[in-house]
Amino acid sequence: WNIQEYQSLMNSNRRSQDELRPIMSKYDENYVADFLEAGDTLDGYALNFYEDVVEIYDLVSRLRHEERNPTGYSSNDAAILGLLIRTWKLLKQALELYKTHHAEFILVVERSVVEAAVMATYLLKNADSAVEDYRMCSYRNRLRILRELQTGSPFAATKPGQRLLNSIQEKLDRDNLTQASFSRQNTNGWRVQGKTFFDIFEEVVDPELYRTAYGVLSETVHGSWLESVDWSLTQHRDGTFSPRYELDSAPIGFVSLLLPFSTPPYRLWVERIQVDDQNISQTLNWIDKFNSVLLERYDYLSESTVA
Repeated sequence: WNIQEYQSLMNSNRRSQDELRPIMSKYDENYVADFLEAGDTLDGYALNFYEDVVEIYDLVSRLRHEERNPTGYSSNDAAILGLLIRTWKLLKQALELYKTHHAEFILVVERSVVEAAVMATYLLKNADSAVEDYRMCSYRNRLRILRELQTGSPFAATKPGQRLLNSIQEKLDRDNLTQASFSRQNTNGWRVQGKTFFDIFEEVVDPELYRTAYGVLSETVHGSWLESVDWSLTQHRDGTFSPRYELDSAPIGFVSLLLPFSTPPYRLWVERIQVDDQNISQTLNWIDKFNSVLLERYDYLSESTVA
């Protein structure tokens, strides 16, 4: 590093330390001791922790090496950054749904958290060619719409149709692309590097988690029969069903199952943009450790209740 690079990193580090200090300072010896002894109040400690994790993710997504990126990020960097911001925003929304007892909608959001975090991790572990392919694959539906609008669709003659056409063309122009730029994506079935999401999941996460951590959650998006039975219907003894309108709560401890997916891309991101330091690294490692203890506490209390 030259002097300017070193100074830029130090400025970033000082800002991160100043913003992390009020978050981390609450986790003193007394707070942790109370947390370890918590029973009925464990959910409150868990919610505070999850909200602090969201704040840390937000902070990490705002870090910038001023020498590497004096004003902003390249399109490839920005594609990854967008997924990181999406991850913490969705996680924040999931916490709000826990507070308002919207269990069935929590699952929709949690699926999206896993999807965004896993894709971000995959892109961060691969070369920029993967990021470019990811960006180009996002044009799939817009290109179909563009072709329909250009071939005499009645919608194209309307003002909304013209606005949509212009919007799509502006995006292509911004990325220096034309409709002829996507032959490789078309050959690969519009999948990133020709891979299904399961292929990508398997590369960055334990594949055994796919069915339980992602596959089942997909039912909440697509609206399966079993999903309706769980949340929207009540079955009578004679086998018939009636509408069910009540809202359900969900154990907030389930959020701990999301953090092993969501933390790794933030760790890889600070390495990519050259702002990783001991302060940030220790904080992200602390999330993993505290979350593991939290899961153990929930398991212990569950076993104690059964006993």
